Amino acid sequence: MDFKKIKTETTAVTRQKDNFYEHTGNIYETVVVLSKRANQIGLEIKQELDQKIEEFAPATDNLEEVFENREQIEIARFYESLPKPTLFAINEYLNDDIYMRNPHKAKGEF
Repeated sequence: MDFKKIKTETTAVTRQKDNFYEHTGNIYETVVVLSKRANQIGLEIKQELDQKIEEFAPATDNLEEVFENREQIEIARFYESLPKPTLFAINEYLNDDIYMRNPHKAKGEF
């Protein structure tokens, strides 16, 4: 996922709660969907950051010599400035970009 291209708020904003249970019919189910998607996005961001940081990792582990790597600092600053995964998940939900299914509803257990 390319997080640079996603345009979303960087801070929490007030929203209409009616928009959050249009698709599911239940605000609590929507919260579960958003939390699971936010966890997925958080893991994707973490994996991407780890891969980029590994490129600049020194070949030897020496506790006496610690060098500041400008590239690592710039990468860390970029990821710190990204919106939180929850805001990405809310943006995807409100734009109908999340596929969700409830296996319990499909079986008729509710």
